[in-house]
Amino acid sequence: MKFKDISRKYISRFAKVSACGFSVCILFKLIAMASPAFADFFNRYVSSLFRATAAYVTSVLPFSLGEAIIIMMIPLAAIYLTYCAVCVTKSGRLPRHIFNLIGVICTLLSLFIINFSIAYDCTPMEDKANLDTKNLSTADIFNACVTVLEELDDLESSIVRDKNGAAVMPYSFSEMSKKLNASYEKLYGEYKFLSPLGVAPKRIVLSKPMTYTGITGIYTFFTGEANVNMNFPDYAVTFTAAHEMAHQRGVAPEDEANFVAFLVCYTSDDPYLRYCALVEIANYLSNSLYYADEELFYEVSEHFSNNILTEYRLYSSGFAPYSDSVVGEVSETVNDTYLKSQGQAEGTASYGLVSELAAAYILGNYKR
Repeated sequence: MKFKDISRKYISRFAKVSACGFSVCILFKLIAMASPAFADFFNRYVSSLFRATAAYVTSVLPFSLGEAIIIMMIPLAAIYLTYCAVCVTKSGRLPRHIFNLIGVICTLLSLFIINFSIAYDCTPMEDKANLDTKNLSTADIFNACVTVLEELDDLESSIVRDKNGAAVMPYSFSEMSKKLNASYEKLYGEYKFLSPLGVAPKRIVLSKPMTYTGITGIYTFFTGEANVNMNFPDYAVTFTAAHEMAHQRGVAPEDEANFVAFLVCYTSDDPYLRYCALVEIANYLSNSLYYADEELFYEVSEHFSNNILTEYRLYSSGFAPYSDSVVGEVSETVNDTYLKSQGQAEGTASYGLVSELAAAYILGNYKR
């Protein structure tokens, strides 16, 4: 049998088109890796169209389609394999099904490259936001942390706390989403690299089981949804929502998404959003000091109020039952490997690199 006949019999048009599309996406990715300028353009004006289309289409659903698909993947895979073993193999159509499966994989990989992966190759945040991080000293990190803690003290009278001392979100998740979108709206004019979008993040239904993975939120590139784990303190839920919304808007590296989340909450007129930004960034800044200069770390620790320390203790104690799970270790390894495969050499440690970006912003260290 000639190759042409074999191709016609076993390789469907869908599989062929998917493979060709994937080849084109690989080419785009290679060009983006070689040219940040191309990556910036593609991410802002091409990828944003795909992300926005997916986000607006799925926004009509009251639940996360991405979560539903992930949940259903295992049973659907089992059903498909059973079908192939029982029906397809006997009919002699197994090769065609295998090529169709390859086509599905090619389609998903193409979506990943277009919607998200190219965003990892863009110009670094310090250049896009005009921040000078190269000349930051340990003393600068210390001063930025003190400044943040002083601002937190000023905000304390605006914060409502529960009987345990945790700050309580003063409105619903839906209202919080509207406030975050409004804050993002103010930034689009100044930060052109952000792709304008007006959809809300979604609550993860199986938040408690997901906590065993250590994941506080996830952006599903194939549905365009920003998903938030609700099984964490309110301030973490709010910051995570802003973080995943940054991914939705074309910011891929984790430290940069953290910085945008900080920026969105910090520049808001809402005192609770500002509180969430400052509580999170104070933790990152103090952690950076711990690894850089323990003496300065213990000095800055004296500036933490009892209320903020209570927030951190409640977070730690609430997460403790989930922290030693095998699922969490596997999730950490997978996430670390994934980030490194996308050019983030620090892996999961890259989240903490936000401290330099935030310190430069807080201290006004802008490039001249």
